[in-house]
Amino acid sequence: MDISFEQLKSMVVFAQVVEQGSLTAAAKHIGLSRAVVSYHIKKLETHLQVKLLNRSTRSIALTEAGQGYYERCRVIAEQAEQANRHIENLKNEPVGKLKITCPVNVGLQTIVPALNDFKKRYPSIELDVMLTDEVVNILQEGIDLAIRGAPLPDSGLQASKLSTLPTILCGSPEYFNKHGRPTKPAQLDQHDWVIYKRTSGTLELTQGSRSYSIKVKGSISTNNAAARTAFVEGGHGLGRIPTYDAMPKIKSGALESILDDYQLASINIYGVFPPGTADSKKLRLLIDHLKEFFAKQEIKTSGHKLN
Repeated sequence: MDISFEQLKSMVVFAQVVEQGSLTAAAKHIGLSRAVVSYHIKKLETHLQVKLLNRSTRSIALTEAGQGYYERCRVIAEQAEQANRHIENLKNEPVGKLKITCPVNVGLQTIVPALNDFKKRYPSIELDVMLTDEVVNILQEGIDLAIRGAPLPDSGLQASKLSTLPTILCGSPEYFNKHGRPTKPAQLDQHDWVIYKRTSGTLELTQGSRSYSIKVKGSISTNNAAARTAFVEGGHGLGRIPTYDAMPKIKSGALESILDDYQLASINIYGVFPPGTADSKKLRLLIDHLKEFFAKQEIKTSGHKLN
């Protein structure tokens, strides 16, 4: 059976429908109308004389024949992408677009400054930056790189560790004036906390060979890191805050650190990206740049002694 260029296009569209989960999502991802995507699927099924998808108003499901056909269409689409990346990597100056997503606070505090430098270094690379505290579906949204606090090992995605960010226990002068300053871990569960819902409700501290596990509680909780810091600064409770966020406020006197001679678990930051894209030159450059940027930030903060 001869394969035309038009059928090759339909095969790539079919692979995208399966990967995106719907005709509408696939149309958005590849820049076609839903009607055109539907046309390609129908034409493919007519040409092959076999049903590839079971469709309803809300979902699609592969038939047995469609499953085997998709695996082969996926390989064709991946090979085409690899061919494009090969040409891209041969160019002296990297070009193209990178779509990036990251949490709002870490984005504003660290990623956006890093991207400012990256854009100056590689002006021909376009950046599309999505700041959100929601976990974005990387494949459906066409994300090249997501900044995450975990590598998501069971997701089929790839990950590269960018940095390890230290954290500090903090409270405001107003809070300590009203409630006293804890001087040992056993006192922490007697205090109010601003709860950051994206982390465990248990605080782990170590000092030498000794470890402490504290269950934190409080009347304010939030899923936004910047809001967490603002509530702590407002005197509503203690908080475990990343050093990059806490240090400017400690230096200004808005926050004060406690239990500085105890160690807290650090926050690991990962760059998560779709499988098969690690050989993209512009993505490699971005990941290397972020690692370099974070390393410089670690040097700046490592020598600071808290009072």
